Amino acid sequence: MEAIMALAIYRRYRPKTIAELIGQESVTEALKNAAKADKLGHAYLFYGPRGCGKTTAARIVAKLANCEKRASDAEFRKVGEPCNECVACKEIDEGRAMDVIEIDAASNRGIDEIRSLKEGIRLAPTTYAYKVFIIDEVHQLTKEAFNALLKTLEEPPAHAIFVLATTEYDKLPATIISRTQRFGFKRIPIIKIAEKLHRIAKEEGIKISEEALEVIATAADGGFRDAESLFEQVLSMEDKEITVSEVERILGRVGLSKTALMAEKLIARDKEALSLLSEINGEGYNLTQLAKDLILYIRRVLVLSYDQKMEAIFKDEMTSENLAKMKVLAESCDKPKTVELIRLIIRAYGEMKYSPFAIVPLEIAIMEAVQK
Repeated sequence: MEAIMALAIYRRYRPKTIAELIGQESVTEALKNAAKADKLGHAYLFYGPRGCGKTTAARIVAKLANCEKRASDAEFRKVGEPCNECVACKEIDEGRAMDVIEIDAASNRGIDEIRSLKEGIRLAPTTYAYKVFIIDEVHQLTKEAFNALLKTLEEPPAHAIFVLATTEYDKLPATIISRTQRFGFKRIPIIKIAEKLHRIAKEEGIKISEEALEVIATAADGGFRDAESLFEQVLSMEDKEITVSEVERILGRVGLSKTALMAEKLIARDKEALSLLSEINGEGYNLTQLAKDLILYIRRVLVLSYDQKMEAIFKDEMTSENLAKMKVLAESCDKPKTVELIRLIIRAYGEMKYSPFAIVPLEIAIMEAVQK
């Protein structure tokens, strides 16, 4: 276990090629085509939720621009990937590259920092073909800093490449956006996250149940980095075999099986939903998160009851076994009452966030639901 903890898991298993950027097919296709044609742009804007691969993709762009094998081997260049073996690729992967400058705009957001950046841009690369500037959380720059950056983007030197990354695309000035090639990153489907966690577990010789992996993947909210950080937290138990109950206890949230059982009882207007809630509360789980998970689960049931074609979309969000159970529930649910049930839980969820007694609003919602 010491070997695993020596370097954070999300860093050890960070994608090193375009092909390894899972769940971002439109982005990977465009980048790979540009790399094959040797037509990398001078300014990119990567936007999307946290932990979905934006900064990782920026580093891959830096490798594509500076890979020594790509520069010397025309046939290899057609592959559209970095070699990950040359000095430049290895230094960029290890964060030691002098010509790849990463700036966190959250803490370096003023005009002085951008002026300093502009001065650094004028200087030629020290060892590589290109200087690559990665500005993370770029939306946090000040208005003056944006104006200074704009002039640089308008007339960049031939040796400079910019990669701007943000979680809040709508906060960027249109003038900045228009001068970049824009790529939207999506939340990663739960199943794809669980599959990667399964591969990591296998690589590390760890036994963990599929349901436990699904709990971690769901808790990550569509981000690989969050999933891998949570996975590392679970590994701190150092058990030979990790069960779903242990993962639920560590993360403080119930798995899909308990959520599904509660949803089933609520849709059937079964009073045993109250005792199940009491049991979940007694085990110390986060009830506000439970309410949120119930809303999302019952919403899927309702949508599926209206349109069976939605099954194709939900395949990315749960296992085939859980989806089969959801289909059975969708076929039996009373649609108008299920709509009302969702409204009741949404109201309870809003009240729970501010109540010192989180269980009470949810209990009231359940009582109202089962008596209707």
